[in-house]
Amino acid sequence: MELISKYFPNLSEDQMSQFHKLESLYKDWNLKINVVSRKDIDELYLRHVLHALAIAKFISFKDNTRVMDVGTGGGFPGIPLAIMFPNCDFHLVDSIAKKLKVVNEVIEGLGLTNVRTTHTRVEAIDETYDFIVSRAVAAMPTFVHWTRGKIAKKQNNELKNGILYLKGGDLTEELKAYTTAKIYNLSDYFEEDFFNTKKLVYLPQKFKN
Repeated sequence: MELISKYFPNLSEDQMSQFHKLESLYKDWNLKINVVSRKDIDELYLRHVLHALAIAKFISFKDNTRVMDVGTGGGFPGIPLAIMFPNCDFHLVDSIAKKLKVVNEVIEGLGLTNVRTTHTRVEAIDETYDFIVSRAVAAMPTFVHWTRGKIAKKQNNELKNGILYLKGGDLTEELKAYTTAKIYNLSDYFEEDFFNTKKLVYLPQKFKN
């Protein structure tokens, strides 16, 4: 929790309480359904919560922003972002039902009212969003293909609608076709060694008239 307070000192009491509850909720459910590796569960705030909140360092979503989290797994980055932006709408999608069972229990345990989940492949979703977020579920060309047509044309934020993708390593090859993609080093936001190789990719949506 000290990590969250360190980088986000202006959280409300409700937000602090919700972030505090995350650890016990995940540790309890992870014993029943393993959605976070045993190595990572003891570093939940560093490897999952703070990692997810790198997006909140990059952009502060305006109220009523619609965000879809593709391949949410155990609820990252969607749940931490939903706590951070209580007046935005989050749709967490995953094709593995047992993971969403944990996500739904965490959502209920936190009392989050701005999150919904769907058990399906993202290609089956017939909605549009201001931003699509994810943590390294596929190479960017595959991800762009999956999410084609799901980014809204109407702009609600200063940043153009698009994809916000958390990933690590050398992204040169998979991003070479995307000339508008911007890569941000998470070590610019966080000083912990864990973030030295971690990146945020922002791919603004292009529209044809």
